[in-house]
Amino acid sequence: MNPAQDSQFVQSSSLTRFRLAPNPGPMSLDGTNSYVISAPGAEGTVVVDPGPLDEDHLAALAGAGAVELVLITHRHPDHTEAAARFHELTGAPVRAADPRHCHGGEPLSGGEIVHAGGVEIRILATPGHTSDSLCFHLPDDGPDGSVLSGDTILGRGTTVLDYPDGRLGDYLSSLDILEGLGPATLLPAHGPVLPATDAVCREYRAHRLMRLEQIRTALAELGADAGVIAVTDAVYPDVDPSVRRAAENSVAAQLDYLRR
Repeated sequence: MNPAQDSQFVQSSSLTRFRLAPNPGPMSLDGTNSYVISAPGAEGTVVVDPGPLDEDHLAALAGAGAVELVLITHRHPDHTEAAARFHELTGAPVRAADPRHCHGGEPLSGGEIVHAGGVEIRILATPGHTSDSLCFHLPDDGPDGSVLSGDTILGRGTTVLDYPDGRLGDYLSSLDILEGLGPATLLPAHGPVLPATDAVCREYRAHRLMRLEQIRTALAELGADAGVIAVTDAVYPDVDPSVRRAAENSVAAQLDYLRR
C-alpha cells in the first residue's frame, strides 16, 4: 500500500507521516499516532509506536514501505500492545528502552544515533511520564528539525506523570532537554502536530509550576501531611471521574517532589 493512497495517513513533516490508531479514550485522546519515518526516495521505513493490536492498522503500517526498524517511545499498552505482532508481520527489530518491549532488537539508550529509512534519528532519554520514556529527534526534518515526543508532550492538554514510575524532577529535566531543540516541529503520540517544541516546553513548565503553587496553597490549608485524596479534591475539584486517577497520580508526583 502506498501511504499517499491511504486517506488515513497524514503527512506530519518532511520526513514523517502518521496513521491514527482506532483506540480513542480519556487518556489516549483521539487515539495513538503511529508514525512512519522515511526519507524521499528511500525504500525502507521506520515505524514508531505501532499501537494497539488492531490487524487493519498494522497492515496499513506494514504496507507503508519495507519496515527496517520499529521504535517504541515508552511502555504503555497503547504504544506497545502490537509490538510483538508487528515484529511477526514485518520481521523488523523492535527497540525500546525497556528490554521487555524489544523483539529481535537491542534496548535503546539516550544519546544513541540510529540510521534507518534514510534518516538520522537521535535517541533522547526523557523520563518523567514514565521512567523509560524516550523522544526521537530528527535533526534533518525541515529547517528546524522535528521530535517525536511520545507522551512526554501531547498535542493537546498536559501529560500525566505515572507516579511512582514517573517523577516530576525527571520530567522538568526532560522539558529542559526538549526546549534545547529550539523550534523543532513537535510530533506527539496523541493530539495534533505542534509547530515549535521550545514554546510548548515553556508552556508545560509554566503549567507544572502553577500546579505546584496550587498544591502548596492546599497544604497550607489542609496541613503539611495532607494525603493525595484530600489534595486532589482541593486542586482538581471538578475533575471528570474518567481521569480522576490520572489527577491523583499527578498530585502524588508533585507531593513527592515538594516533600523531597
